[in-house]
Amino acid sequence: MGVLKRFEERLEGLVNGTFAKVFKSEVQPVEIAGALQRECDNNATIWNRERTVVPNDFIVELSTGDFDRLSPYSGQLGDELAGIVREYAKQQRYTFMGEIKVHLEKSAGLDTGLYRVRSRTLASSTSAHSAPPPQQHAYPPPPAVPPPGAPAPAGYGYGYPQGPVTAQGGRTRRWIEINGTRHQISRPTLVLGRSTEADVRVDDPGVSRRHCEIQAGEPTTIRDLGSTNGIVVDGQHTKRATLRDGSRIIVGSTTVIYRQAEG
Repeated sequence: MGVLKRFEERLEGLVNGTFAKVFKSEVQPVEIAGALQRECDNNATIWNRERTVVPNDFIVELSTGDFDRLSPYSGQLGDELAGIVREYAKQQRYTFMGEIKVHLEKSAGLDTGLYRVRSRTLASSTSAHSAPPPQQHAYPPPPAVPPPGAPAPAGYGYGYPQGPVTAQGGRTRRWIEINGTRHQISRPTLVLGRSTEADVRVDDPGVSRRHCEIQAGEPTTIRDLGSTNGIVVDGQHTKRATLRDGSRIIVGSTTVIYRQAEG
């Protein structure tokens, strides 16, 4: 890990995952390995107190020259890079939804020595790394459902992934979607921000470290936490707003979709 650590330190301050003009000739595999580690960190999703899920499917875009040079070894190189990701995830206590794969792709718009990394989370029902539902092992059993017509105990349902009891006796599930990734709202409040201490990390330079907070309830609300750029909810700049299923929240240049459903 010493080589990769020194490599990451040299890259400190570079942006967008494209290491332009720093490496004046061909891309080296160790550079790609460092970028994959960063991709895991930047896209880690907290499921519960014990489980943080990271992408498991990576696409490395290379210039024509670099792709032609590395493509004869793409199978072996992909396996080696996947192994590095697996070892790094073990150190960081990350988990995966499915098998780890690294693919090389040619991009005519890139010059020699430049590359980009894209990633996504692909679930596999047969994978040994598949993450369980977010509530597993994270919370004590919820209290019994009150009889129909009886008032729920104070605070009932909060702090449990199942959500509060609705007037019909069911439960409300709440989540947000960011770039196609679902983040369950399994606690009374959920903080979004660029900091690693936020409940959901948003890797966007226009997002403050603690940008905004979603408060689960009837109704669910969102409030700005003194961010630099504020929040936009359903097209309106606001400090606080009520959320409905399908509400569109903009933080920085990132769109967050709020969802809720009974059951």
